Amino acid sequence: MYKFSSFIKYRMDGKVYTSYETENKGCKIEFSADDEKIIAKVIPVKEIELVEFKLDTKRPYKKGDVFFSNGYQSWSTSWEVQKDNVLKNTNPIANISSWSKNAVEISGDYKFSGYKKQKGYFHSNGYTYIRNGEDLEFLGSLTERNGYTLFRYDMNTSDFSIVKDVEGLVIDSEYQLLDVVCFKGGYDEVFDKYFEAMKVPEPRIKHLAGYTSWYNYFQKIDENIIIRDLEGLDRAKDSVSIYQVDDGYEPKVGDWLLPNKKFPKGMKYIADKIHEKGYLAGIWIAPFSCETDSVVAKEHPDWFLRVPGTDKRHLGTFAWGGSYTLDIYNEEARAYIKNYFDVVLNDWGYDMVKLDFLYSQCVFPRNGKTRGQIMCEAMDFLRECVGDKLFLGCGVPLLPSFGVVDACRISCDVSLSYRPKIENVLNLNNELPSAQNAINNTIFRRHLDGRVFCNDPDVFFLRSNNLKFNFEQKLLLAFINNLMGNVLFVSDNAGDYSDKEIELLKMFFKENDAKIISAERVNLGDDIEVVFDSGNGARTLKFNLLTGVSNIREILGV
Repeated sequence: MYKFSSFIKYRMDGKVYTSYETENKGCKIEFSADDEKIIAKVIPVKEIELVEFKLDTKRPYKKGDVFFSNGYQSWSTSWEVQKDNVLKNTNPIANISSWSKNAVEISGDYKFSGYKKQKGYFHSNGYTYIRNGEDLEFLGSLTERNGYTLFRYDMNTSDFSIVKDVEGLVIDSEYQLLDVVCFKGGYDEVFDKYFEAMKVPEPRIKHLAGYTSWYNYFQKIDENIIIRDLEGLDRAKDSVSIYQVDDGYEPKVGDWLLPNKKFPKGMKYIADKIHEKGYLAGIWIAPFSCETDSVVAKEHPDWFLRVPGTDKRHLGTFAWGGSYTLDIYNEEARAYIKNYFDVVLNDWGYDMVKLDFLYSQCVFPRNGKTRGQIMCEAMDFLRECVGDKLFLGCGVPLLPSFGVVDACRISCDVSLSYRPKIENVLNLNNELPSAQNAINNTIFRRHLDGRVFCNDPDVFFLRSNNLKFNFEQKLLLAFINNLMGNVLFVSDNAGDYSDKEIELLKMFFKENDAKIISAERVNLGDDIEVVFDSGNGARTLKFNLLTGVSNIREILGV
């Protein structure tokens, strides 16, 4: 292992101190590094508030090295990068106002990760690897409860750093900041070792396939649409295991239990109808979010996070025109959250909750705790609320979800247009809906599936209406989802499908046991090659990520 040096910045008695020494005015730093473990502790002489902490070393760049850059949360771009690549930051156009800047940055790691618009300078959240051919050097944090872990690598200077997001952390006794493991080996080998070291329990489920309402109607759903689309799956019934009602059943986000005239018989009726078909009933909730004009926001303004240093309620997401974030450290807010979960899961009878926009709980440190600690505690709280029902995470920083969720989104939302929209071209941020980014993340986060949860790569499409995909692009998205994910959803009304489309749906809903041999970007560009073996020898899927042009028809024989 390489030789590390430490850097710390902290606040003590109202003054800020920085030090590259392991013993300084306010604390002592103890760290050790060997071939498989890196540990760092801080021992303060009195109460201190940490601002920055990192370990620095040199990792010589070698020709052919690629660096895995793991995005911050479910939607964030995650890919293998090379020396001539640039890790995209938010677009400067967002800086025209404080509102737009916050709207663009709120869902990512832009405020604490240290982006640079520079070729060869990258960072990765939670874990990373440097791959050269088939050989990987892997590093991964075993816990984020003491703060988020970032791995930074400058291929131009060979500078390599392990950084802890310690902003806001207050300690007065010995505190372990860093617990990182290091492995060398092949792709599957290092990930098997990592999750064994983390002691993550095996996922409770292996595979789900069915319907979610979002990507055809968005919030414009009603009782008739949901029941009609439920009936529409009858021709593929034996291949379906779950039916999920997404956003739009509630009158306002946050007012989950209030009646909605679009669902006159109530949400228990919907769950009962789903169960009559023999499917699990799923429902979407953004558990920490409340629209600014929701009843709960109007009646309980003291339940929400405040903008630091002010009494103004903080906008934790900019969906639905903006929403406030319930504070999990407010006992009345916790009781409110627990109550609606009890009703949804036990009175209404839903079997799975898809919990979304979870990053909103930890957008800034507070109460002497880091963002990472807050997120871990938020996930613990949600699992307590969900009990033994199924938990699908979304919009969530990934490591705090390990061992907590049963399934998790590992990509951004899929757009209804395969070609990039203007906001994608401008790259306003790395979390925007995008067919290309969804496929990209499904490929480069495939190692999580079956190890820590079931990967949800978001939906695929087979319908012909309300969609800007050609047939080949639809096949490509569906095949990638099926090959590398195990939560397989459509949002189509299958009642409109042709017999051929029904057969395709059944095929893509099946559990896939193919072995992924390799998956790589070709020559730094948008061409990707995936080599896999379904039991009849290795085959290679070749496609252009930007256009969707591929040999998928040859692969599928259609």
